[in-house]
Amino acid sequence: MEQLVQQIAAYKEEIAAFTPAGAADLEQYRIKFLGTKGIVKALFGEMKQVPNDRKKEFGQILNEFKQLAESRYEQFSDLKEAAGADQGDTDYTLPAAPHRLGTRHPISLVRNKIIRIFERLGFTIAEGPEIEDDWHNFTALNLPENHPARDMQDTFFISKNPDWLLRTQTSSAQVRVMEEGKLPIRIISPGRVYRNETISARAHCFFHQVEGLYIDENVSFADLKQTLYHFVQEMFGENTGIRFRPSYFPFTEPSAEMDIVCFICGGTGCPVCKQTGWVEILGCGMVHPKVLANCGIDPEKYTGFAFGMGIERITMLKYQIKDLRLFSENDTRFLEQFEGAI
Repeated sequence: MEQLVQQIAAYKEEIAAFTPAGAADLEQYRIKFLGTKGIVKALFGEMKQVPNDRKKEFGQILNEFKQLAESRYEQFSDLKEAAGADQGDTDYTLPAAPHRLGTRHPISLVRNKIIRIFERLGFTIAEGPEIEDDWHNFTALNLPENHPARDMQDTFFISKNPDWLLRTQTSSAQVRVMEEGKLPIRIISPGRVYRNETISARAHCFFHQVEGLYIDENVSFADLKQTLYHFVQEMFGENTGIRFRPSYFPFTEPSAEMDIVCFICGGTGCPVCKQTGWVEILGCGMVHPKVLANCGIDPEKYTGFAFGMGIERITMLKYQIKDLRLFSENDTRFLEQFEGAI
């Protein structure tokens, strides 16, 4: 062990006297003392030759020596950085690499256009939380506990007693606005919603909605139809084929679904329109008196209409996209197609 201690003392003197002339000298120092086959590692390998009762003492000496060698190397680290900056055959006369601009997602493009259309009709935007309670998502909308229509909106519950869940529709934001009691009401509520559905070309476990609500005195179904006719003509063009079909929704009465001619197949039939030539784009109807009463609005004095649409469905028709899953896969080959649509 005494011989090893003497060697370490000699190495310390060599380290103290070391002053590199450049990056090459510094690299040679690193290899000699700190490399995988360097002096520090070799000395640690000699630990097995030291008697057990002196291993602790020798270990302290080795650690001090290692720290000295490393600190001396770090003192001249600026030489290493300067050498790295000078390496390579960089041509500084070349033009800089262009900065690629991102694009808006097709869902955002269509969402913004829907908002602009309804803003011109006097609708304002109302938003609400994506994690909702049972009252705002179901009960206030005439969907009491154990109501069979709840099966139409199977969702993801976060907790029970009290029930908290991922909202199935942005109608919950409308309930919150109605509860404020500031009439008349003319709002749209865009946002993300969730439902426990099998993922396919037509459905996903999350999607985006825009719902509308208009409540005032003497609001009629004719007002609803003319509002939606205007929306479709602005979104898809004046010659778009439109039809209304009677339907059922627990929060509206009477209720209807609105279809337009499928743009993907031109009305001849395809998987998106289920070979019918028509695609449903939204549900609508007159607000159920029970919903008005639940939110503190007098159904004898006020009436209103409501509608709701999936933004993905509108986007698929507008841009003739056949698979809804493309919207959430982040494939840049798909997203770059909308670069000119900003």
